[in-house]
Amino acid sequence: MNMKTVLILLVLALATIFALVCVLLTRGRAPGTCQHRPLEQEDSDDGQSLVFADLTPEEMAQVVRYLQGNLGVRLVDASRAKPSENCIASVDVQVPAKAEVLRFLDGGGPRPRREALAVLYFGNQPDPNVTEYVVGPLPTPAYHRDVTVRKYGGKVPYHRRPVTGKEYVDINTLIQRELGKAPRFLAACCESNGTDLAILTTAPRGFKSGDRTTWFVLFHGVAGTGYYLSPVGLEVLVEHGDLHVSRWRLRQVFYNGQYFASMGDLEDAFVDNLLEVVRIEKPRAEAVLGSMRLRHQPGSPGLLQYEPQGPRYSIRDNRVTFQGWSITFGMNPNSGPRLFDIRYRGERIIYELSLQEALALYGSNCPGGMSTRYLDGSFGIGRFAYELVRGLDCPYTATYVHRHYLAESETPKTNQNSLCIFEHDAALPLRRHFSDSHSFYYGGLRKNTLVIRTVSTLINYDYIWDFMFHGSGDVEVRVHATGYISSSFLHGQGTNYGNRVGPHTLGTMHLHHIHYKVDLDVDGQLNSLETQDMEYELVKDPWSTQNTIERPYLRRERLEREDEAAFPLNGPMPRYVSFASPKPNKWGHPRSYRIQISSFAGEHLPTSSPMERSISWGRYQLAVTRRKEEEPSSSSIYNQNDPWTPTVAFADFIDNETITNEDLVAWISVGFLHVPHAEDVPNTVTVGNSVGFFLRPYNYFNEDPSVDSPDSVYFSGEEDAGACRANPLACLPAAAACAPHLPPFRYGGFLNLSLAPPAGGL
Repeated sequence: MNMKTVLILLVLALATIFALVCVLLTRGRAPGTCQHRPLEQEDSDDGQSLVFADLTPEEMAQVVRYLQGNLGVRLVDASRAKPSENCIASVDVQVPAKAEVLRFLDGGGPRPRREALAVLYFGNQPDPNVTEYVVGPLPTPAYHRDVTVRKYGGKVPYHRRPVTGKEYVDINTLIQRELGKAPRFLAACCESNGTDLAILTTAPRGFKSGDRTTWFVLFHGVAGTGYYLSPVGLEVLVEHGDLHVSRWRLRQVFYNGQYFASMGDLEDAFVDNLLEVVRIEKPRAEAVLGSMRLRHQPGSPGLLQYEPQGPRYSIRDNRVTFQGWSITFGMNPNSGPRLFDIRYRGERIIYELSLQEALALYGSNCPGGMSTRYLDGSFGIGRFAYELVRGLDCPYTATYVHRHYLAESETPKTNQNSLCIFEHDAALPLRRHFSDSHSFYYGGLRKNTLVIRTVSTLINYDYIWDFMFHGSGDVEVRVHATGYISSSFLHGQGTNYGNRVGPHTLGTMHLHHIHYKVDLDVDGQLNSLETQDMEYELVKDPWSTQNTIERPYLRRERLEREDEAAFPLNGPMPRYVSFASPKPNKWGHPRSYRIQISSFAGEHLPTSSPMERSISWGRYQLAVTRRKEEEPSSSSIYNQNDPWTPTVAFADFIDNETITNEDLVAWISVGFLHVPHAEDVPNTVTVGNSVGFFLRPYNYFNEDPSVDSPDSVYFSGEEDAGACRANPLACLPAAAACAPHLPPFRYGGFLNLSLAPPAGGL
C-alpha cells in the first residue's frame, strides 16, 4: 500500500470520527428557541382606529365622577342599590356618527369628540324611569345631554330595566324564606332544607307591559359541576315589580305537574298525602349527572401550532393587521363583539360588523321552561365574556387581550385575556391543482386565516364568537354553541318537548337564533343589492334541431326597495345576493361582495304572538335596509323585560325605502333547532352546532387576490420541488427547527367572578 492511499484512508477516518463526535455531542440537545422576525409595517393609521376604541377604565371612572357631581341627585352604587334608589347601570363608548368618522378617516377632517353613553336607573323619582346620557368630551367630561327621547321617542319605563345582581340576591332571600315554610316536603322530595338548592331565572317576566313576575326553577346544587341537569321538580313564581322589596311576593308554586298558591299549601298537600312526591337523592359530587371532572389521568400532549418566526400579524391599540387585512376590534358589554373599518389591501369593505342579539327560546311542560325566551343582550353578551383558557379556548401561543366594562357598579371591571387573536392553519388547501395532462406541475396555497375570537358564558350556555379573515378576501363569521343544556323536571308527556337525559331530567328543545349587523361599503358607501340564481330553459339543440336540451341560464335582478330585500326565515332566497358598487372591475362587472349564509334555523315565533315584535329581526334570514344613525341596533336591552311593547322593533326598520345606490346595511339571522339528547351530557359539543355566514368577493377583484400570497407553492415536473426559493414548504425543516417560547400557564378568570353579579343563576 503506497503512502498516498494511507493518507487518503487516514483523512476519511478522521472525517468519520469528527462526524460521529458531532452527532454524539448534538444528540438529545434541545433545539434553539425560535427567534421572532420583526414584521414589515403594512401601513400606519396614526391612531385613527382609536376613534372606535372601547373606553379605558380611567375614562369610565371620569364619567362616573362627573355624573355623581353634576346630576343633582344622590346616586347609589348599583351593586347595592334598591329599586327605589338611583344608580348608574352602565357606561360604554358612544361611537360617533358615521359621517363624522369618515370625514376624519378619509377626508382629513377633525377627530370626532370622544364621548360615553351612560345608562341610569332613576328609582327615586315621582316617575321612575331609565335615562340615557351622552357624556363628553373625554377624558375630561364637561357636559351631558339626555338622548333618551331622541333615541326611543320617550322615556324608558322603569319596569323595562334589566334585572340587577342586587335584585337577584333579594329575590333569592325571598325564595329561601318561602322554602322554609315546607320543611317536611323538601326533606322528603329532595333531601334538602332549601338552602343548598340552586335557583335559575327565566324570562320574560309576565304576560303584559308592566309585569315583573318571574318563574324561578330549582335544582340540586353540587359544587364543581353544572346544576342545570339536576331539576328537583319545584318552580316558584315571584312578583318583584314593586319599588319596595318588602312588598315582593311569591305568587305561585309548581311541583311535578301541579300548581299551588304557596309553599304552605304545598306543605299541607304533602302532609295530607295529597301529593305525588318523586324522591330524589341528593347527588354526590363524584356521581352527579353532568360532572366534567377528569375520569382518566392526562395523556401525552396533543398537536401544537406555533409560529417559528413569531406572529405574522401585528396588533396596535385596538387594530390588527395581517397580510393585507386591517381590522379594528372592540366589545359592547351588552351585545358583544363589534368590528369596525375592515379593510383589505387598503380598501374599506365593511364599516361595521357586529353581533346584535342572541335568542334562546324553549319548550317544556313545566312553566319555567315553556315561558323562557332569553334575549342574551339584556344579560350582557360582552360583559360575561370571561378569561379564555390558553391552549383550549384559543391556541396556546395566541395573543390575548383584556376587555374592560362598567356595569352595575361604580368601579370599572376587567375581564383579562378575554379576547384572542391568532393565525390558524386549517390543514386544508385554500386552493390547489395537480396537473397530470399537457404539462406536469403543482400549484396551491395553504388555508391560513386570521381569527378574532371571544367566548360568552350566558348562564348555562357558552357561545364561541369567531370572525375569520381569509387570504382570498373572504370574511367568515361563525358562532359555536357549547356548555350545558337547560332542563326541566321529567313528568307527564315531557318527551313531547325533548328527550330524557337523566333519571328525572328532560333535555328541553329550544331554538338558538343569532342576529348580526353588517354595514358593507363595497368600493364606497353607495351600493345596490343584486341577486342571481339559475333557471332552466328548454331550447332546440342548435346542432340537432329535432332534439331539445334543458339549458341552465342565469337570472339577474337588481332589487329596488327594502320590502323586496327582506327574505323570510327558512323561505326561498336567491343563491347569490350581493352588495354591488356602481364601479366595474376589469371585466365590466360591478365590483361586489356576496352574502352567503350557512344556517339551519328553527321556526320563528308566530307573528300573532304578543311578544313577537321584540324579536321581529328573527322573521328574516336576511334583510337589507338603508343605513340610518337612528337605527343603530336591531334589539335593545329593554326588550327582554317588556317584549310586549318593545323599545326597539326591528320590523319598523323595513319601510320600503329605495335601496339603489344608497348606504346599505345587511341584517343577518342564523341559528339552529336543538333537541337535546344523551350525548349533550355533560356538555353540548361544538361539532355540528355552529352556524354563520360568509362575505365573499364577487367580481370585486380582477382575479383571486391570494395569488399574490408569499405562501404560494408552485413547482413543475422539471424543477426541484425541494428548492427553498421556489417552494416555501421546502424551507420549513430549517426555518422551523426551533422550539417555541411558551409562556407559563396561568388562569385568573375566577377572580373576576367576585366582581360580577350573577346573570340569573343564584
